[in-house]
Amino acid sequence: MNAVNEIKGLLFEELELIVRTTSNLIRRIEQDQWEYKPTDQMRTLRELVEHLVAIPSVDLLILKENPQEVIRQLESEISALSAPEELIEQMTSGLDDLKDYMQGLSDEDFLQKKTTPFYLEHGSVQAKWLIEIATHAQHHRSQLFTYLKLLGHDVNMFDLY
Repeated sequence: MNAVNEIKGLLFEELELIVRTTSNLIRRIEQDQWEYKPTDQMRTLRELVEHLVAIPSVDLLILKENPQEVIRQLESEISALSAPEELIEQMTSGLDDLKDYMQGLSDEDFLQKKTTPFYLEHGSVQAKWLIEIATHAQHHRSQLFTYLKLLGHDVNMFDLY
């Protein structure tokens, strides 16, 4: 196995863990907790979950240089999902699409092809995008974990592995 495929494999292993553990955390949310908001400046639990499950598919659209309108449309579709299992399926299918895209890149494109999101003047190489997607999802999964802790759920570090 070459080094690029090894790196991709490790990053996707981490993303698969994030999706699996996020799914388990989402399944713990009780119906009356979706509108919970720790402070006025923070998202509701529903908004946080919608953002988190959107990361693989939305970030894929962004790195593929889709315009803001396309991104907002997908976010709107995700906001319309109501059942926890629908949200989980969105994150899972988004990860599958992201994997297909990244695995389809040549080593050279993965390491050197830059794409520019609609909100920045400069681009990033595809390898950096994949790292960013993993850290972005990790960050918001941590927030979800904290929200559940604040709501009194019995969650601990083992729920993250």
